[in-house]
Amino acid sequence: MEQKHDILSRKDIELLVNRFYERVRKDDFIGYLFNDVAQTNWDKHLPKMYDFWEVILFGTGNFKGNPMQVHKELHEKSPINETHFEHWLMLFHETIDELFEGNNAEDMKSSSASIAKSLMFRVLMLY
Repeated sequence: MEQKHDILSRKDIELLVNRFYERVRKDDFIGYLFNDVAQTNWDKHLPKMYDFWEVILFGTGNFKGNPMQVHKELHEKSPINETHFEHWLMLFHETIDELFEGNNAEDMKSSSASIAKSLMFRVLMLY
């Protein structure tokens, strides 16, 4: 079995994001939100997610986007709830743990939990 390393580069982020969204697309619980409701353009979405996590984890990169607005619009099309956010987070953390270990991996799990909690609160409580 290959030894895991920490998330150290954009290449590592790309591997993580790609593997995660492969799982999401096939997921019985939240896949429909991406595939059917949002009709996600993966060629555009994945590079945005690479940029997003590069900014979050390394403070570099050039993320441009408004995650709050995107989730608000999704919620208006098909209501999302706390369980959706929790499931997304579980899949994300499982994917991190499957591929990586180390301080940055732990920081990414912590950041993703904070982001999910904030988005969930703002989408569900304010709209």
